[in-house]
Amino acid sequence: MGRLMFNRVIDGGERFGFATGDSKEILKSIPSNSIDCVITSPPYWQQRIYQDYEGELNHILGSENQPQEYIDNLMLIIDEVHRVLKPAGSFWLNLGDKFYKKNLMGMPWRVAIAMQDRGWILRSDIIWDQMKGTQSAKDRFRDIYEHVFHFVKSAKGYYFDTDAIRIIPDKKPYELNGQLTSATGVSGKTYFKKLEETTFLTAEEKAGARSALNETLEEMRNGEIVDFRMTIRGAQRSYHSGNTKISGRAKELADKGYYIIKMRAKGFIPSNIWRIVPEDKWRTDVHCAVFPEELLQTPIMATCPVDGIVLDPFSGTGSTVNAAVKLNRRGIGIDISKQYTELAENTLNQHIRHIPPA
Repeated sequence: MGRLMFNRVIDGGERFGFATGDSKEILKSIPSNSIDCVITSPPYWQQRIYQDYEGELNHILGSENQPQEYIDNLMLIIDEVHRVLKPAGSFWLNLGDKFYKKNLMGMPWRVAIAMQDRGWILRSDIIWDQMKGTQSAKDRFRDIYEHVFHFVKSAKGYYFDTDAIRIIPDKKPYELNGQLTSATGVSGKTYFKKLEETTFLTAEEKAGARSALNETLEEMRNGEIVDFRMTIRGAQRSYHSGNTKISGRAKELADKGYYIIKMRAKGFIPSNIWRIVPEDKWRTDVHCAVFPEELLQTPIMATCPVDGIVLDPFSGTGSTVNAAVKLNRRGIGIDISKQYTELAENTLNQHIRHIPPA
């Protein structure tokens, strides 16, 4: 098993493999540019101790006395992740924060910025809204979210399958008083009226805007879109910024006098706020920080091709690898705890390979 198993996973002979030990050292046995996607949640700073670790406590990631020591040690592992990740690969990093002497340390962002300084490109900061939580402190707000950062190695060319994760709208366009109306009640009537009344567009710009609006309504009639919004110069302001050097929408408004945002019928990409309750099933094992499967599905489907390889260098009881295999990918897990690794292997042998427990 372990390192030899990794070769068989990479070659396609096995669907998954695990190894026990120091992630930094074990990662060195994985070939460069061989992994499609990495999803992991390292031990948080000063928040976790392995019960069965056979070694010196000061060698465990997260036990460092100072935040910078933790970041430096984590970067050594993340450097190896960068090496094994394919040029088109993605790295998803979940980190929680830490109060130290009543001071919120900002650990997720300290790590993220350290990674950017090493050349990683941060594409998204996902806010994982856990929707519940307890807190004993009486002088600050309750904590119910964590960060999930999406990093890539290059700004262009990384794998991202938007169609695999689109959210299909529940509502469809409908007829109201004989007029086609979008899923949220937009018929275009108000926009035509504003175009007629505005003095901020030239006659040529008005003609172009009416033509574009009619084309949009035709797309809705043909089932290509389910909703839309139109912004007209002088009638509404552009979103986010009116500076044409900063905002593409502002430039479009300045150049044409209007722009139209459309919601395609095939669905829209999820936002960067994910409301997912942490795993709260009754557990008979000792792991207390398990990824909910729902949190793993979107990153895997979006950034790892079918039959690609997902790696978790802090795999715990194997949730990431388990989810990868269920979604027809291959999985590799590394953890310093032999107890966790054995539990992960047993779980996948039972539920994925369908081998009955010994």
